[in-house]
Amino acid sequence: MAKDSEDTPRKKKGTGGQIVVYGLLGLLVIGLSGFGVTSFSGGATAIGSVGERDITAARYARALQSELSALSAQVGQNVPLSQAQTFGIDRQVLQTLVAQAALDNEAARAGLSVGDEAVAGLITETPAFSGTAGQFDRDTYRFVLERQNLTESEFEADLRADLARQLLTGAVAGGFVAPASAVEAFHAWIAERRGFSVLRLTEADLTTPLATATEDALRSYYEENIGRFTAPEAKRITYAALLPADIAEAQPVDEETLRRLYQDRIAEFVQPEKRLVERLVYPTAEAAAAARAALDAGTPFESLVAERGLALEDIDLGDVAREDLGAAAEAVFALTEPGVAGPVDTEFGPALFRMNAILAAQETTFDEARADLALEIQMDAARRAITDRVEAIDDLLAGGATLEDLAREENMTIDTITFVPSAPAPEGIAAYPAFRDAAAAAAEGDFAEAVLLDDGGVVSLRLDEVIPPTPIPFEEARADVEAAWRADALAVALAARAAEIRTAVEGGAALGSFGIVDRTAAIAREGFIEDAPPSLIETVFDMATGELRVVEAPGYTALVRLDEVIAADPASEDALALKDALGAQLRQAISSDALTLFSNALTNEAGITLDQTAINAVHAQFN
Repeated sequence: MAKDSEDTPRKKKGTGGQIVVYGLLGLLVIGLSGFGVTSFSGGATAIGSVGERDITAARYARALQSELSALSAQVGQNVPLSQAQTFGIDRQVLQTLVAQAALDNEAARAGLSVGDEAVAGLITETPAFSGTAGQFDRDTYRFVLERQNLTESEFEADLRADLARQLLTGAVAGGFVAPASAVEAFHAWIAERRGFSVLRLTEADLTTPLATATEDALRSYYEENIGRFTAPEAKRITYAALLPADIAEAQPVDEETLRRLYQDRIAEFVQPEKRLVERLVYPTAEAAAAARAALDAGTPFESLVAERGLALEDIDLGDVAREDLGAAAEAVFALTEPGVAGPVDTEFGPALFRMNAILAAQETTFDEARADLALEIQMDAARRAITDRVEAIDDLLAGGATLEDLAREENMTIDTITFVPSAPAPEGIAAYPAFRDAAAAAAEGDFAEAVLLDDGGVVSLRLDEVIPPTPIPFEEARADVEAAWRADALAVALAARAAEIRTAVEGGAALGSFGIVDRTAAIAREGFIEDAPPSLIETVFDMATGELRVVEAPGYTALVRLDEVIAADPASEDALALKDALGAQLRQAISSDALTLFSNALTNEAGITLDQTAINAVHAQFN
């Protein structure tokens, strides 16, 4: 059969301390996806125990399937257990269940339990057990449990244990308070801003022109850096492909369908006038008014953004129509040229709106759109036609047909390419991820298989030859060798020039006397400077006021001076909100750590017994 992949949809719920959500009810719904755990005798087979509490094979299987579904949704393709085990997923699941069993064991020892009313209430409120009327339905309840090979008494006993465990964990993990000193320290570190000056150096700043490389120097450089001028391992791949674009023009197009499609997508072809807009929100009307006054007095809009601890991308609304702006629409659309409107009261607070460009209304008539719409319909039809032919292609390959046979009998395109797995910008057939995956995995002697492509095409390939890494002859690589030699030589020369300027500035010379200095008034640790490497911000936050440092990165050399350290304002509205968020995160971390330490202590005290044979039996059900 053709190789393909399917996304596994996942509905993820926040835990919020709700142990029950992680427990049986959540896993039960996931189990409805069709995974079979019916071979575990109603959950009676144990894979291990903590104290007097067993960990059933069914519970382990459900928890493992839940994590596999989550991982598959995250990476966008179905992840088998064998691959998930390389990430330690099975060990993480087992560790979680061991901790839960330790807590269950302690809850039972302490006599913690919940009444029938609490259990019944939770069951009747569970959507998975609702009937067509939207209310709890006993027949649905029984059916769902049967699908999981559970009886009502088994399920309710497990649910009662989950609720008792929640009582225990609530007592252990509740009531923690984040230390005020820690919150203040984190806030001071996160909210600190720094102002600095940058003198970026280019070849024009050198006092002595860069020398021209001699032939001997280039050959020596080539030999010393031969790895940079070596072609990577490649594969000679022959493939037969059938792509939608190959047969699209032959597909018929119905005029009525074209006009209906145009009307269905009329908003795409008839677009109102729009504006490119940025929105800078303030906590109070007074703050917004003060910002407007500063703007009118000559303060750049970018400086106002930086003072709020934001970057321009944080406030960018993109291209917006009048109806997208709500109360600000009249003010923004009243501007006839780029400028700033406001302050305007919005649902987020008073805000200034900078309009950067006017995008005129656009209309594409049916006749103008007809060719593109026809091509879309033809491509869809071509994909369906190829899908109908995949089985025939599979049958030919299974019967021993060669790629040349496929090309002849199914009118497929056949060609041979040199495939480099590490190529940064693959083109042609190699631009398809499915083809690259199949080509990278191809080995000599493999049987050809049909591989489905993401645009609806199909391809089959054969490995003809593996070409080992091979040095590129000097004559062929000469231009690249010369460019690399020059780039390295320039970087060395610029670093030396930056060191000279640093010495001069430390001796009293003005930084600006050596070139144009870019000044950044205030930036956060997560800030961004266009055309500068990330190491620039990292360096700035590692410097002392007045210090000079040379920052080097590929294609970048600069002398940086830290002008100012701007301490966080601990009393502003933004600061109080940030400290509240930090406090909540710290409380959660402390509670989590306390619960982990408590469950570990219980586990050590009660003792663990694991049956690897039973664990392997569960794993075998996934293969």
